[in-house]
Amino acid sequence: MAYDEFLVDRIRQVLNEKHTSFEEKKMMGGLCFMVDEKMCIGVDIDKITGIPRIMGRVGEKAYEDALKKEGCSEFNITGRAMKGFVFVSAEGIDMQVDLEYWIQLCLDYNPLAKKSKKRNKLEW
Repeated sequence: MAYDEFLVDRIRQVLNEKHTSFEEKKMMGGLCFMVDEKMCIGVDIDKITGIPRIMGRVGEKAYEDALKKEGCSEFNITGRAMKGFVFVSAEGIDMQVDLEYWIQLCLDYNPLAKKSKKRNKLEW
């Protein structure tokens, strides 16, 4: 699992300051912060550049405006962009105020997001 611990600590700090309950789950080669059992924001390292970035679940309404912000790009790991999800590279989150902006955007969408369906485990 490759992610930047300093960036993870910064996100934890913001979520704690906002009194937001969250869980951390290692997934997709990084670390995801789950809020209300829904993927909210994640951290990984871009495999091409080697630079830390966040993945934000901003929702489809905020998606187009988000893409206009510095450091923001489509969330595309399969060759097809996932609308409502974005990557934000280091230049978009270096300043604390910018990181807080992205976290708040993800938190604002979180109540509208759908939970992923839990898979039933077969019992033998």
